[in-house]
Parts: sequence; structure tokens; C-alpha cells
Amino acid sequence: MAQQAKLLLSESDGGIQASFLGTWTTRSLGPMSAELSALSGQTLKSIVFDLSATWPLDSAGAWVIHRTRRDLEATGAEVILAGANPAATQLLEAAARHDRPPPPKPPRANSFVAVLERLGRGTIEAAREARDLTSFLGQTVVVLLRSFIQPRRIRFTALVAQMEQTGLNALPIVGLISFLVGLVLAYQGADQLSRFGAQVFTVNLVAIGVLREMGILLTAIIVAGRSGSAFTAQIGTMKVNEEIDAMRTIGLDPMEVLVLPRVLGLILVMPLLTFYADIMGLMGGAVMVIFSLDFSLTQFLRQLSEATKLQDFWVGMIKAPLFAAIIAIVGCFEGLRVSRSAESVGRQTTRAVVEAIFLVIVLDALLSIFFTTIGF
Repeated sequence: MAQQAKLLLSESDGGIQASFLGTWTTRSLGPMSAELSALSGQTLKSIVFDLSATWPLDSAGAWVIHRTRRDLEATGAEVILAGANPAATQLLEAAARHDRPPPPKPPRANSFVAVLERLGRGTIEAAREARDLTSFLGQTVVVLLRSFIQPRRIRFTALVAQMEQTGLNALPIVGLISFLVGLVLAYQGADQLSRFGAQVFTVNLVAIGVLREMGILLTAIIVAGRSGSAFTAQIGTMKVNEEIDAMRTIGLDPMEVLVLPRVLGLILVMPLLTFYADIMGLMGGAVMVIFSLDFSLTQFLRQLSEATKLQDFWVGMIKAPLFAAIIAIVGCFEGLRVSRSAESVGRQTTRAVVEAIFLVIVLDALLSIFFTTIGF
């Protein structure tokens, strides 16, 4: 049985001799930490490391002995190695060769500078994202125009399937949310207008709000969270499974096979979803007005026809295909940017939803200002 690691100090020829005895391996070095630290802290002129009784010795033990020697030499002591067998000598030489000073600690950054640095990185990343998205938009427009010139390039089966998934299957959630928002809008509007004795104008508030803004905006947000995220997840999963690479290998263009049906399908169904959302929002407002303000259905319809113009309806309809294009393009763009990992699919899906909703709201604000300015 091997002897446990020990360190014996003795005087020899006017100097100090440190005898390293027994097993100096990883498992036996723990108890020696305090003794080695005490030895390294002494101020000596010379010391002999006697390694004649040191075995077995592994790389950890060799590093500890080398470190102790290095620390003593740093104080000006002369350290002499004696009695080491060839294997131990090789280990000690290897420990000395690989002894590197630790890298300097990075300077502590100023908090204000750190904020500016993060802001700058975020700005550069946003600019690159905008550049890449604009480039992808150009590619999508080219594919759309080429497909209109050569309709045989359009995959009508995939187009119809996308219209079913993004349009028909979205009717329940779009209708329910639009109905409830119309109801809430009418309730809150009636509560505020009652303070001025103008509850009759609740119909005007609901009609203008739903037709010009709420119907299309709610539909776009629902579609972005439902269909836009699905586009990214579907294409991203295909990217992870290398199916897109396989498409390119056999001569298929992913823009035509994957992007075109999704973009074109969503553009076609978005106006229909918006019209449906408008109807459900007005129905929600009608239910609230009829049961809360004692309106009859005839009175509601008469007030609705007087409060709205055809252009109010067309404002929402004009926005629909634009919002659909944004949602579909962003969803497909982020899907094609997925790297070969499942984590990337989730990250890009989240980015797609956030970016699509952000761009939709920004465009909605710009269009609202534009329509108001031109008196439409």
C-alpha cells in the first residue's frame, strides 16, 4: 500500500531540505495544501527539494511541486531539485513548460460606457436586420412578378393549403376577439359619453374605431402570432433537418416552393379575415348598445349608416394586404435564418412575431396619419 503524501522539513548543510514523501497524486494532495502554502510563504536563501521518496507522482502532484518551487524562487530563494527519477523529472519539466500567467482581468467598464456600447451594438444589429429584410423583400417581389408572368410556377395545391391554414382555421379566434373588443369598446365609449349625454354617438365610436383601426389591427396581430410564427417554425424546422438544402440540390427554389405560397396565400385571405373581423366587431358593439342603451336593431343600423362612409371601410381593406405581406415576409425571412439547432427555431420564431407586430403597428400609424392628412 502506497504511503500517503507527506512533507518533512529539515536543516541540511546550512540550508533547508524539503522531503516530499509518499504518494503525490490528485487524491492525496488535499491535506497538503496548508503545509505547502506555509512553505511558499517563508523567506529562504536556499532549499533542496528531495524527491527520492516521491512516487507515484501524477501531473497534479508535479504541478503542485512546481508551483511551490516557483513561489519560493519569486521570493529570491534558490531551489534545487534532487533525487527525482526520470519519470518524475519529465512531469516536472512538462509542468514548467505549461506554466502560463493568468490573463489580466479586463478593466471594469464604466456603466455609462457599457450602456452606450449595448445601444451601439443594438443599433448596428437592427440596421443589419433591416438591410437583410429589405433584400429578402426584393427577392420576394422578384419571385412574385416572375410567377405572375409564368403562372405555372405557382403551386396551387400549396397555395390553397396555406389559405386554409391561415384564413379558414383562423376564423374562430379572429371572430371571438373582434366581437369581444367591439363589445368592450362600446361599453367604455358609452360610459364616457354618458357624462355629456351623448350616448347615441357610441355607435359612431364603435363603427369608426372598428372599421378604420381595430378590425384590421387586431386581425393582423392575431395572424402575426398565429400564422407568422407558424411560417418561421415550419421553415426553420426544415432548415434544421436540411430539407431546404435538399431542395436546392434537386434544383428547387425555396423561394418558390416555401415562401411564395405563404406570402400569396396570406395576402389573399387577409382582406377576407378583416371583413369578417369588422362584422364581428360591429356585432359586439351592437349587442352592447342594444342591451345597455335600449337601442333597437333598426336604430343601431340607421345610426351606423349615418356615422360611417364607404371610405371608412376601404381604409381597413387597403391596409389588409400590406399587413399580410409584412407578416408573411418576416415569418419566412426569420425561418430561413434559423441555424441548425432547435434553440434557434424558438429564438427566430419569437423574433418573427415581435418584428411583425412592431412593423404592422408602425405602418398602421403611418397610414393613419397619411389618410387623415389627405382627408380619406
